[in-house]
Amino acid sequence: MSDPLARAALVAYRLAGALAYPLLGPYVGYRVSRGKEDSGRRRERYGYASVARPETGPLVWVHAASVGESVAVAPLVRAIAADGINVVITTGTMTSARLVDERLSDCAVHQYVPLDLKPSVGRFLDHWRPDVAIVAESEIWPMTLLELARRRIPQVLVNGRLSDRSFKRWKSAPWMAEALLEKLAHVVAQSEVDGERFRLLGAHAVTVAGNLKADSLPPPCVAEELADLRQAFGNRPRWAALSTHAGEEELVASAHKRIAERHPGLLTILVPRHAERGDAIEKLLTDAGLVVARRSRGEVPDHTTDIFLGDTTGEMGLYLRLTEIAFLGKSLAGEGGQNPLEAAMLGTAVLSGRYVQNFRDSYQRLLKNGGARIVRDGDALSAHVEQLLDEPKTLHRMADAAGETVEEMRGALSRTMQALQPFLHPLKLSIGLEQRGQAAWRR
Repeated sequence: MSDPLARAALVAYRLAGALAYPLLGPYVGYRVSRGKEDSGRRRERYGYASVARPETGPLVWVHAASVGESVAVAPLVRAIAADGINVVITTGTMTSARLVDERLSDCAVHQYVPLDLKPSVGRFLDHWRPDVAIVAESEIWPMTLLELARRRIPQVLVNGRLSDRSFKRWKSAPWMAEALLEKLAHVVAQSEVDGERFRLLGAHAVTVAGNLKADSLPPPCVAEELADLRQAFGNRPRWAALSTHAGEEELVASAHKRIAERHPGLLTILVPRHAERGDAIEKLLTDAGLVVARRSRGEVPDHTTDIFLGDTTGEMGLYLRLTEIAFLGKSLAGEGGQNPLEAAMLGTAVLSGRYVQNFRDSYQRLLKNGGARIVRDGDALSAHVEQLLDEPKTLHRMADAAGETVEEMRGALSRTMQALQPFLHPLKLSIGLEQRGQAAWRR
């Protein structure tokens, strides 16, 4: 690292972390009180492991920040573990921890990611002693990068992406971007656009493999709960607005009223991105004269219900299976959009606003194949939903095209594993040598 600005900024970051470290106890405690941290495992955030490291064999550390990243890397974790390599996977949220436990507990150990402070990261690395670190999408933490580099542990970014906003922010401090990205041994990007952005910011080795989410499993659900809700819904016409952000619920409420004029008995499934907004959204809807049933209270819609409010976390698989039409939020009143692949792989016609910068490549493919449509405002949203309810053949063509698009996008896992071979192959060789040595010792 030759740039004096980068050196000074990173020294300041380290000093700020050292000063803040004694104050983190109350901060983490506050998060525990808000239900954002696991009270029984809070020490993991300081780098204290809650389980022992495997006694033998190499180990790969995989980090996935939240649910989306955890879903994306799940097949990758399973593929690495299938070669006999130990895996510890870290996440930062309780929801993603539950997902990892459900999908990967048979092949990986889960821990909460340590805070990006030298003592926490140091404790974590001292205990787990990873041979390779793999990070998903865009999780770049300065102290973790520096500490891994100091210990000469190769670091690989997989499923890498840079949103327009992130790219602009990094470009404003190119000296810092290069100082950090040069620590990465390899970047495996989602798209050509992402790959070029990483190269421009200073990453040395970049390949493009596609989006790992296309190779992931659809989000799960509890079959009994799905059957119960389908029975309660009956044959009512319905659609869903998923992962909505502030400002979009008003548009959904207005759309429901317009569509219900021509489709009596309409049921709208509304799932906010942040479940804790449930009370405020319920008030907004009831003030608009709509009858609401809330999933968080265990309420089941009846014939009087207008809106089924899915104010829970970790149940997107349930909500997606209850509809054939899904509007994905953070795209009309917010910016960036939401991942459309989970909806597409479950055969759902996708609607979205035009602000989908974070998932540009996926939407371009879906739009090209006819599996998604862009709506400009609330009026257009209601018009498209009405058309799809009126024209089942059009709806099913869209749903089929969405599923076919996901099939076309598959293959990112094998390409990513190929890019990882220079880092994983020596670990597999060491396992073979260790096994032969143990066999010779027993003889």
